[in-house]
Amino acid sequence: MKAESRRLYVLKGFAEKPVFINFVFFLRKERRVDNIEIQKFISKKADLLFALSWKSDAPTTAEVSEDNDGVFSLKIVAFWFNSTLMKQNTELLLVILLLIFSDYYAVMPPLEQFMDIPTMDRRELFFRDIERGDIVIGRISSIREFGFFMVLICLGSGIMRDISHLEITALCPLRDVPSISNHGDPLSYYQTGDIIRAGIKDIDRYHEKLAVSLYSSSLPPHLSGIKLGVISSEELPLYYRKSVELNSNSLESYENIMQSSLGFVNPGVVEFLLGKLGIDESNPPSLMRGLQSKNFSEEDFASALRKKQSASWALKCVKIGVDYFKVGRHVDAMNEYNKALEIDKQNVEALVARGALYATKGSLNKAIEDFELALENCPTHRNARKYLCQTLVERGGQLEEEEKFLNAESYYKKALALDETFKDAEDALQKLHVYMQAKEKKKKINFFFECLFC
Repeated sequence: MKAESRRLYVLKGFAEKPVFINFVFFLRKERRVDNIEIQKFISKKADLLFALSWKSDAPTTAEVSEDNDGVFSLKIVAFWFNSTLMKQNTELLLVILLLIFSDYYAVMPPLEQFMDIPTMDRRELFFRDIERGDIVIGRISSIREFGFFMVLICLGSGIMRDISHLEITALCPLRDVPSISNHGDPLSYYQTGDIIRAGIKDIDRYHEKLAVSLYSSSLPPHLSGIKLGVISSEELPLYYRKSVELNSNSLESYENIMQSSLGFVNPGVVEFLLGKLGIDESNPPSLMRGLQSKNFSEEDFASALRKKQSASWALKCVKIGVDYFKVGRHVDAMNEYNKALEIDKQNVEALVARGALYATKGSLNKAIEDFELALENCPTHRNARKYLCQTLVERGGQLEEEEKFLNAESYYKKALALDETFKDAEDALQKLHVYMQAKEKKKKINFFFECLFC
């Protein structure tokens, strides 16, 4: 294992050299974002791109274990280094080195480093956003009998912030410092200048005071595996190390730093970040703001929109049919009405127009069916009600001629139920009653005389 570790150290050192980085960029087709429209789109949709509602299945762990990655990387490199194939294929070896030792994605310094934000505002935002269980990293500034004070330099979890110049101090009480052995002072194992990783235990936002702990119990379950206590400078978060590099060269732009990162050209960066954000690529969310709402109006659903669209198309057919009807082309008019009803089965205008054509051609029962259906779909439709009343009266007249007086009476009554002021129905019903009474009277007289002379 020692020999493999040595090889890993040599390969890693080579992977970090500029000549290797330049060669990798030569091997790969660099992906740039020079299109100003794309940049504007990302800026405009930033609130949607980073909204929590996008997360369909957010991961529970904050980061992948570095130790596990190291062991995995060591095994991979050891295998490929001893492989005859790798000895014969330098380019493939370089690509594998890139995948193992480079960033999975472009890890950037905190955004506020590129912006002119007042120190007071940055402190205020820090104490607003920090929560119990967050990981902080700092240097011990003084050691007292009751614990030690540390000046924070960066965050180890949650929101990545540039806090190294804010002079934020945290106290680690003696009770939150684990004992290395059963004897001796726990603080004797620490000295000024040590880099400490700790968990936030208590927050006083008003007085801007923090208390931290070196016990893993101060961390949430998904961070409990992270080591707390003294760490080396190599264990500092990558974003902080890049932040330090940026401070030494403040002329670098955000875009240049991002594009110079090996993680930026990782061919699997999109898939990796989607998984990191918990976004389901098979069912991606929409960036249309109108689709971000959860409580949509019924009128905005597909069925309602399709119905509205169908009604519009059907109405065009009805208008064409009416034009045919006016010039006496009844067959063509009927075809257009039928076409309209194929598009929209409940189109009121098409039903009324077809009913009127049926009535004109003498098919009163079919006309009544269309008018009734139209009125059922739209109870306030004037023409549907008017034409239905007229057709009911006309059909009642036909039934009178067929001496189906009771049926005729029901049609007249139905017309009056629809419109109490419909004069034609009222007159027809009165005449029918007079006729039926006279007929009944005549029938009784005839019956009387028959009985008299029998």
